[in-house]
Parts: sequence; C-alpha cells; structure tokens
Amino acid sequence: MKLMPKKSLAALAATALAAVTLLSGCGGDAQAGGTGAKLALDAPLPTEVPDGVKIVVGDPATQVAFKLSGQLDKVSKYTTFANLSGGPQTTEAFRAHALDLGSVAEIPSIHATWTGLHVKIVASKFRLDPINHPIYELGIAPGVQVKTLADLRGKKIAYSPGQAQGALVLKVLKKAGLTKEDVKLVELPSTGDVYPNALAAKQIDVAPIGGVQIKRYLTKYGKDGGITIQHGLRDDAGHLYGPTESLEDAGKAAAIRAYVAAWGVAQDWIDKHPKEWIEGYYVKDQGLTEADGQWLVDNAGHPDISGDWTDAIKRHQETIELLAKETGKPVIQAKDLYDLRFQTVASDAIKAAAK
Repeated sequence: MKLMPKKSLAALAATALAAVTLLSGCGGDAQAGGTGAKLALDAPLPTEVPDGVKIVVGDPATQVAFKLSGQLDKVSKYTTFANLSGGPQTTEAFRAHALDLGSVAEIPSIHATWTGLHVKIVASKFRLDPINHPIYELGIAPGVQVKTLADLRGKKIAYSPGQAQGALVLKVLKKAGLTKEDVKLVELPSTGDVYPNALAAKQIDVAPIGGVQIKRYLTKYGKDGGITIQHGLRDDAGHLYGPTESLEDAGKAAAIRAYVAAWGVAQDWIDKHPKEWIEGYYVKDQGLTEADGQWLVDNAGHPDISGDWTDAIKRHQETIELLAKETGKPVIQAKDLYDLRFQTVASDAIKAAAK
C-alpha cells in the first residue's frame, strides 16, 4: 500500500511553517523585550527579571498547569506562550528567532546541534520507575503479528529523524538484536495523529505512539485488531531548552531562570493534584474522558526532577553515540548541551514551595 501522500506531508510542512511565521511576529516583540545586556554563558544567572522583559515559550501543557495551580498571573509578567511543541517546530521557531524556550524530549537538542543551531538544556524531568511507566508504546497495525521485539524483523516501522520516537526505534532495534537492514524504516513525522492513522491504514506495521495517542489508538482501532506492546526501554527524558542567544541576553536569562523555577513547582503541583489535572487538562483541554485521563496519570507515575544531572548526561551521551553510529553524524558531548547553571533551579524551587 502507498505511504502517506506527498500532499499530506506538504500540508503538514505548511502548517509548521505557518506556525513559525506567526511566531516570528511575536519573536520581534520578544527580542525587543530583552535587556540587550550581554551575559556570558558561564556568568552567574541574574535572579531579578527586569521590567519589560518577555520571553516566548512553547510549553502548552505547563501553561495549563500554571492556570490550574494559580501561577499563570505570576509567569505571564515575563512570559508569552506559543501553542507550539515538538522538536521540528521548536527548532524552526528558534531559527526564526521567534522562540526562547521549548518543551521537548531527548533528541531535538542533539539534532539542532548537528544542524548548526546552538542550544542549551535548562530543565530536565524524568519518571520514577521509568521502565514500568514508559512515555511510548509500540503501536501495531491491525492484522500485523508482532508480540515481541524479535517479531519486528521485516516490518515497516515509522521513523522520525530528529525526534524522540526516531531514536526510540533505533534503541528498540538494538535491543532486539536487529539492524536497520532487517526492517523497513518509513520516514514519517510523528506529529498529531499521523502515526495512528498510518497504522490504521496499514501504510506501516509498527510505530511508537505516546501519551493520549495510546488510548486514542486502542479505543478507535482496538476493535479492528490494533494493539500496543511495551518496548522495555527507558524513554522518559523531558527537557526545556532554548537557543544560546536568548541565554546570552541578561534580561531573558533572568526570565528563563524564573520560568524554570515556576515550571518545577508546576510539575510538582501536577503530581500532587491528579484529580484537578485530569479534569482541567485531560478532559477540558485534551478532550479525553475522565477514565482515559486517569489511565494517563497512572501510566506516568511520579516525576523525578533532580538537582544533579550527572546520570542524565551520561544517558544522553549513550543516545548520542547510538545516533551518531546509525546516522553517520559526528559524536558530540552531551555535557555541552546542558547549561549547568540551571541544574538545581527547578528542584530548589520545589523544595522552597514545600516549606
């Protein structure tokens, strides 16, 4: 069967471009909202956000958490939110100088660096007991016989370079003792419901799907034989990252620091207020049922926001080396992707808020 029509991919690209174009209008204002004072990347972070400074942030879920937890008015003093997420769109918005901070997984910072964009990670969130609380599961198309990872041999697998799902596919193949030559990797963007729709149409046999898409896929296509299986790998990395040019503006660096602190408190609020989160985010914002929201909360478990990134950087380095080997890209140093000045900002804020 044919893969997704080119016009569909073109439409998706046009949508992304439109989002960046729209953000560019905000970007000019955001840049004007900086202080203009140059800050070295190894200088201490300013702790006071100057009047008039604004940063543009693509972090939709946390925006809802701010509203539900009563923090929105506080962060809106220095934050303009953009309804934008995911590595490719975030990276393009950085290139357009339209975004200062984005919420992504493990891969976008690597891919951005490989394409010549200078970025830094300023916050990291993981999951306690991550193997039993994965972000992604492998969606299996109706009628396709895949029960174990070994069954992936010969299958058509959705692959999205530059995104967490793409890296997960390579990790899964490695765990299964397979190579890229043992399967057929089909390049598709892992945005929206592209993967579930491609699975349902049997354009692909397998795809990593996560979050709300897991429940939506099983609910919609389970009656036809669509299933998901666990991959048994750690896939829980979540980061806030931004272009170094924003961190080199003293005013914006202060605003980003303040945002990271508020972000940490918001993640802790989500964990401690599951009922409010289910109702306010999963039901009202995402359009899911309360039962589906409860499943997602249970599946996520509890967050792990550490003030020590040593282990996270080590795992990130392992991912870099795997991707470099499989893609022919140069090996870069994971430690260079992290702005260690922010290492304890979120965890310290959580501790302070608990007092």
